[in-house]
Amino acid sequence: MYTILLLLHILAATIWVGGHIVLSLVILPKVLKAKDPQQLLDFESGYEKLAMPALIIQVLTGLWLAHRALPDISQWFDFANPFSHLIIAKLALLAFTLGLAIDARFRVIPVLSKHNLLDMAWHIIAVTALSILFVVVGVSFRTGWFF
Repeated sequence: MYTILLLLHILAATIWVGGHIVLSLVILPKVLKAKDPQQLLDFESGYEKLAMPALIIQVLTGLWLAHRALPDISQWFDFANPFSHLIIAKLALLAFTLGLAIDARFRVIPVLSKHNLLDMAWHIIAVTALSILFVVVGVSFRTGWFF
């Protein structure tokens, strides 16, 4: 069961992180150059159909994997346990990502125009950076690299 959970988690991460890297490095520069928010909205509408299920799969499998490793949820927040540092880091990254997504969805996107494209660009860049950090922390579960 562990292998299936981990595989689903990693496959969903490739969709989420890869899509955001493409969005940041390929789509966003074109959108900013043309000052055309429609290109961004077109990409987002197609990508969102894959990205949102991928994010949900990552959250569910991530919680399941964390519970499998530390069945007592109170241990997730035990700062004396280095493994807990990783869980806390993942949960913090998720909270920041959700905060940015909520802000974009309700404040930026409803009024998206060529005049506030930079605000959306900062959201995209931030979510992409957070996504990459998710991968770094994820790798650290196996390697202990950062924690």
